[in-house]
Amino acid sequence: MPPKGGKRKSNVATPVQAVSPQPPSLVESLSYAHYPRPFKNPNYTKNANRRAKSAKQVIGAEREREKLGREKLKAQGMDVDWTEDPEATSFTSIEAPPSVLPQKRYCDITGLEAPYTDPASGLRYHDKNIYELIKSLNPASMQAYRSVRNPHSVVK
Repeated sequence: MPPKGGKRKSNVATPVQAVSPQPPSLVESLSYAHYPRPFKNPNYTKNANRRAKSAKQVIGAEREREKLGREKLKAQGMDVDWTEDPEATSFTSIEAPPSVLPQKRYCDITGLEAPYTDPASGLRYHDKNIYELIKSLNPASMQAYRSVRNPHSVVK
């Protein structure tokens, strides 16, 4: 083993020799990355002003399109006997009523189901091992765990 702090090698004094290009590796030779992609339009320019629509906007537009189609059929004299119930809840309805089932409670530390709540800190925990960990936390950490679940929770 050479001694530490010995002579440093420098590549400044060594002349640079002409290096022949190395053949491509197996991975590079089997890669399709350099082939042209026929499914991409080379003249495509992305519109920077375009924004994504929310699900509510998309569903509303679909409803309007269906309504216009029905009105067009009625104008042509076709028999359209379908009426839309605006209060009906369907798989496309975002305004569904809240669930009647109780909200599930999860451990603030592990994410497992939490049947217990610490009365002092308000943190939910899964078992006694997690409770021991909660007792050793400082108030700032407890507040951080509570804020993950509910950002407006402040315990005095």
